[in-house]
Amino acid sequence: MTANATFDFDLLARLADAPGPVGHEDRVRDVIRDELPPVDAVRTDAMGNLVATVEGSANPDYEVLVAAHMDEIGLVVSDVDDDGFCSVEPLGGWNPDALRGHPVTVHTDDGDYDGVVEITAAHTAAEEAPEEWTLDDAHVFTGLDPTHAAEAFGVGDVVTLDSDLRELSECVAGSSLDDRAGVYVLLEAARLADPAVTVHYAATVQEEVGLRGATALGADVDPDLVVALDGTLEQSYPGVDPSDAISKLGDGVGIKRKDASVIPTPGVAERFECLAETHGVPFQREVSWNIGTDTGGLQHAGGARPVGALSIPVRYHHSAVETADSRDIEAAVDLLAAFLDAEEGADYAPD
Repeated sequence: MTANATFDFDLLARLADAPGPVGHEDRVRDVIRDELPPVDAVRTDAMGNLVATVEGSANPDYEVLVAAHMDEIGLVVSDVDDDGFCSVEPLGGWNPDALRGHPVTVHTDDGDYDGVVEITAAHTAAEEAPEEWTLDDAHVFTGLDPTHAAEAFGVGDVVTLDSDLRELSECVAGSSLDDRAGVYVLLEAARLADPAVTVHYAATVQEEVGLRGATALGADVDPDLVVALDGTLEQSYPGVDPSDAISKLGDGVGIKRKDASVIPTPGVAERFECLAETHGVPFQREVSWNIGTDTGGLQHAGGARPVGALSIPVRYHHSAVETADSRDIEAAVDLLAAFLDAEEGADYAPD
């Protein structure tokens, strides 16, 4: 069991274990709606973004948007062959090695079906396995006879990894911590914060295929300030050059300085660091070059606006064993709540 007394594993498990592949986020959105603390308004837009609004107690005209994406990578059925095997196409970015030989769930209009992705037996792997296994080689087997499979499955059905969240001492591991850990931070900070300004808490869709939900939301909501929450790469494990680690489990919440989609507003990042030092919240600066986040989609959708981003170090990204440290997640909660409580309507525009 985790030793972090403030960490609500059950809440994170409800979020992480709800299937929500790109474009099909309904079930995780239902969990988020059920877990929201009291707010002044809740709505869902045409793309499926969920927005919960708390009116500011002192300066309601100044608006902050806090966003975390609720979609996860997945697969979509592209064909069902005569033997009942489902061919698939990706929803989001995949390392095929993370899928090979793994249990999955096929989601249909009539229900969910357990399945597995094929893998060559070790006894003949050297003789039969292709030199480079790709998603084109991935076929889902459900055990149904071909006639039943042809009736049960159709092109467009979605597939998710089958992996329940589990505790590993201070850490947690599962298939969708990117970015259900960020959604957890959003919900927990919303419970704790008593903002003077208006805050829109948004769970966005379709981040994994190009920040689409965030871009659409940014054209609809017109905040004065944006804070995005997402996972960042954590690669401090054997076989990786330490200079490529980016972040480290247990060293605290990441305060983003750059990723492939955004350079956050310096004044916002500095405000986060100042508050972290004042409140004793452990943090690490984050600079990454190979990931993008909703921060980039929200920075200029509908016009220029200041942005900041908090990152949760996640090891083994886009796999069934994405791993995060509960202390880093709680540090993100503490820092975001402190930031929202301290915000009175600052002007972060450069001089």
